[in-house]
Amino acid sequence: MFGNAPRALWSRWIEPDDRNRIPLSCRCLLVEEDDGRLVLLEAGIGNFFEPKMRDRFGVEEDEHVLLRSLEALGLCDADIDVVVLSHLHFDHAGGLLSSWRQGSEPQLLFPNAEFVVGEVAWQRSIKPHFRDRASFIPGLSDQIEATGRLERVSGEHSEVLGGSYRFHLSSGHTPGMLLTEVDMPAGPVVFAGDLVPGVPWVHLPITMGYDRYPELLIEEKRILQEYLVDCGGRLFFTHDHGTALAGLAVDERGRFRAADPIERLERLAQ
Repeated sequence: MFGNAPRALWSRWIEPDDRNRIPLSCRCLLVEEDDGRLVLLEAGIGNFFEPKMRDRFGVEEDEHVLLRSLEALGLCDADIDVVVLSHLHFDHAGGLLSSWRQGSEPQLLFPNAEFVVGEVAWQRSIKPHFRDRASFIPGLSDQIEATGRLERVSGEHSEVLGGSYRFHLSSGHTPGMLLTEVDMPAGPVVFAGDLVPGVPWVHLPITMGYDRYPELLIEEKRILQEYLVDCGGRLFFTHDHGTALAGLAVDERGRFRAADPIERLERLAQ
């Protein structure tokens, strides 16, 4: 998760366990629009892994946490109108599938939702590189396409979503990743995906070993974070175990840092 940063550095931020693993979240963002439309940014890792794979990746929950979280709001997957996927790696799209059951294949959930994904990221999912093909769920793209409710986006905007959202395109982690910017009166909120997975990665030199093009990612991160500092925007972190949302500031040495972090985001009012 910290690429070529030495353990002596990153272990000051997050303490690893005896298997050298760190706690991570797979957090989603639900947007309720004024007209009641429900837009879900990503679906998390879900519960599609068989037990052996769940143990390998340290997935602690044995239930579909996204479905449980929606249920706590009086909702279910059938209530979601749009699902936006930054990319189709299993820890961002696995929640689209039903829970693992012995002897049966997980099935696609969200029967009424339109799915929005970047064209380049989509092509990557159906023709992955040898380096990252294990990050994709076999057959998931086919299930999504078969719904007839797929929009593949090539620009900054989506016809399905409309003008209150725009995308920042990033290819440093994986080609064609979409970072959704949600327009808010207090300043935009950007779903940071794997460009800035959590607070430690706000620091520009810190990248992941999973990143395809670390130097490109650093430049993409700099451009996005400068924009958010200028407009008073905030980052929503999908993988940070302790922080869901934070603003950005620049210290006396010109380094970015997280500002006014929010540990758990229950509701962010307009």
